[in-house]
Amino acid sequence: MATITKRFNRDGELIGWQAKIRRHGFPTQSKTFDRKTDADAWARSLEGEMDRGAFIDRRPAEQMTLADAIRHYLDAVAPTHKGADVEAARLGRFLREEPDLCRYALSNLRTHHIEDYRDRRLEAVAPGSLCREINLLHAVLESVRRRVGLVDNPVSHVRRPKVNDERDVRLSLDEEAQLLSALDATRNPWIKPFVIVALETAMRRGEMLALRWEHVDLVQQTAHLPETKNGKGRTVPLSSRAVKTLEALPRSIGGAVFPVSLDSLKHAWTRARDRAGLHHFHLHDLRHEATSRLAERGWNILELAAVTGHQDLQMLKRYTNLRAADLAKKMG
Repeated sequence: MATITKRFNRDGELIGWQAKIRRHGFPTQSKTFDRKTDADAWARSLEGEMDRGAFIDRRPAEQMTLADAIRHYLDAVAPTHKGADVEAARLGRFLREEPDLCRYALSNLRTHHIEDYRDRRLEAVAPGSLCREINLLHAVLESVRRRVGLVDNPVSHVRRPKVNDERDVRLSLDEEAQLLSALDATRNPWIKPFVIVALETAMRRGEMLALRWEHVDLVQQTAHLPETKNGKGRTVPLSSRAVKTLEALPRSIGGAVFPVSLDSLKHAWTRARDRAGLHHFHLHDLRHEATSRLAERGWNILELAAVTGHQDLQMLKRYTNLRAADLAKKMG
């Protein structure tokens, strides 16, 4: 049964109309409106849903903000993912830089709010980065949607920008020499060896940061990765240059081959890269370059996949941007 009552402030002034619904088998629902007609319409709508068996308790969605949902995801969901550190960095930035959006109650969050964010954010980041951010926000809301009674995820309907992440950036031997020379000025003793081993093995950044000495066999020239991005382990062959670099490394007490944090690696890389004048070359391009070099030595695509861990051969093809001049030599 719905009741509509007047609401007054301490001075006796009318401040609104409260609709309250009490019905057996349903949680009590109440909401205050500026106008009595709005209170009546809300009450009739909810009672209709109760009659049809379509009622959803919206109070949790009215009480939880987007910031609350993000914090829940960081506490309960992200730690179970391999990319937890990346998700934490993205969502941490979002909490700091989008306070107005984060204050929205989930019940009031609409698709156009996320689209406004998309349009503003595109001025600062590439479409691929933005798509990853939006997809992460979608995952955040999905993690609480059923709990708070959200009928629909407003991020589901956000149109993503067109992405063209394919890069054709190569590192010449002269540029490599410049880069390694710039890395000599880096105080962290593991950064330069990290770059050399990346260029020799085509391992992913995360795989190298997770690599432990117990999985490295310098005699057999292999490094075993028990768990990788695709969920399967693989063993990576080490070139003689990679072996020599690893042999010279100091051993960390914890057993990690490269005991550096992701942030430390990124900062050291950026400083050295900029000193070398290679502003266009990204950290991830090391994997691209390493795979391309292996392909230029005559490795076929299945051999490359065994080394790099790619399961999608079409995706692997993106990394093997061979120099036309080198291919011309094979043609005779």
